[in-house]
Amino acid sequence: MENQSILIYDTTLRDGTQREGLSVSVEDKVQIANRLDLLGVKFIEGGWAGANPKDGEFFRRMQEQPLSNAELVVFCSTRRAGIKAKEDPMLVPIIAAATKWITIFGKSWDLHVIEGLRTTLTENLNMIGDTIAYLKSCDRRIIYDAEHWFDGYKNNPEYALQTLKAAFNAGAEWFVLCDTNGGTLPDEVAKTTQVVYESLRLWGDGNSPQIGIHTHNDAGLAVANALSAVQHGVKMVQGTINGYGERCGNANLCTVIPNLQLKMDYDCIEPEKLFQLTEVSRQVSEIVNLAPDDHAPFVGASAFAHKGGIHVSAVQRNPLTYEHIAPESIGNNRRIVISEQAGISNVISKVETFGICLRKEDPACRQILQMTKDLEQIGYQFESAEASFELLVREALGDRPKFFTISNFHVYCSTTANRLDGAVNSQATVKVVVNGEEHLTAAEGNGPVAALDVALRKALISFYPEIANFYLTDYKVRILNSDSGTQATTRVLIEFSNGKRRWSTAGVSDNIIDASCKALGEGLEYGLLSAVRYTKA
Repeated sequence: MENQSILIYDTTLRDGTQREGLSVSVEDKVQIANRLDLLGVKFIEGGWAGANPKDGEFFRRMQEQPLSNAELVVFCSTRRAGIKAKEDPMLVPIIAAATKWITIFGKSWDLHVIEGLRTTLTENLNMIGDTIAYLKSCDRRIIYDAEHWFDGYKNNPEYALQTLKAAFNAGAEWFVLCDTNGGTLPDEVAKTTQVVYESLRLWGDGNSPQIGIHTHNDAGLAVANALSAVQHGVKMVQGTINGYGERCGNANLCTVIPNLQLKMDYDCIEPEKLFQLTEVSRQVSEIVNLAPDDHAPFVGASAFAHKGGIHVSAVQRNPLTYEHIAPESIGNNRRIVISEQAGISNVISKVETFGICLRKEDPACRQILQMTKDLEQIGYQFESAEASFELLVREALGDRPKFFTISNFHVYCSTTANRLDGAVNSQATVKVVVNGEEHLTAAEGNGPVAALDVALRKALISFYPEIANFYLTDYKVRILNSDSGTQATTRVLIEFSNGKRRWSTAGVSDNIIDASCKALGEGLEYGLLSAVRYTKA
């Protein structure tokens, strides 16, 4: 018996962009749409044409370079009260978007009709039916999003069902139940979805209805509610990559898809494309300029990370002991975390990822382990700075290339004559040794660390042009002994990227600039090491 199919409807470009702090350009939207198209989702909702210039331009761009596999969908509300759909100017850009599919949302909750739209319950039914019928007459196929469905059904089940019946009679093909406030529990979703399934089946003379689910995560249950709905007749799941969305976000498709496909035996995307999921998650986070959630299920960098020595030893014998699926199936990988809790097994497994083979009896194993614990005792944290750990390992093995050495640095900050304007001038001089020769450079920046970064790059760029491709993506400072006040020990973690991969380094000192310099130097050094390794490969 073949697996049943669940259609995946991605709304990252519309609902996802409503997340606080997330902003994308038209080019970003085009890039994300094309990546989702390659992943194999069925529907990609591009936005509300006419609501803003950006979405209108996006749909114009997509007409010039259409998707290869997915259906592009434009989103809109029902017509306004007191006007015919064919006369409503709001629908003009929706038609002009030239998509085959249109998603229309309408009010299911009588509270919203009366207090939000300030119209009658009867007029709301007319708005739903008239809008869908008009768009159908324009040769469009309709997905109807029943906004606030679960709250509306709980408050007035008879009227909520009337809104669905209006959409059904007007010719909508899909009926999506929206938990817009995100507060519904899985058992409520199950019971209400079952009622809708039976009602639509009755209206459709026994035909299997096409129901969708759209859940928000305000109660932390968006994924659970989506899966519950699927178990009760839903055939389409709407969500976003990485769970982006307003307030607490939407159902995370990077969690929904593997659960449906690997745990529940539904077909969502082609099996040979499932391994792209982790890459897609990280690419989208890169495009929208948000740090990836390392602890996200399935696709997070820590999803298959093992820290405790007992765990590592067990996983080496049989991954099933501490892994619920094979990480490779969704494009992730197993990581052995190095910390003060590590054992010899952690060291051996971790260095294998660097292409280094050690045996338990090798003296280097205990040397590396002891160095790790000693450095973590004074404040280092290698589980968050794996690039620094690899450099430590190669140092212990006598295999650490000496690209450069920072022999001296000086940072100077001064204010303007009028301190009230807040302007501070930062300058840095750095002396580096490359191939036995000293080179001194100076630079300015908008802060002492920025000036130091610019000066260091300026000193090295002529020797190592690859450095131009390395950039900082995150900078964190942690005070380790706050009771020491301004003389406390500081740990600096810096994350770098070359546009393809990320790496992190650490520096510890009782001087924040010194800690930053250590992390900066190791970050550039590791990037050069990776570039050499990639070239040789």
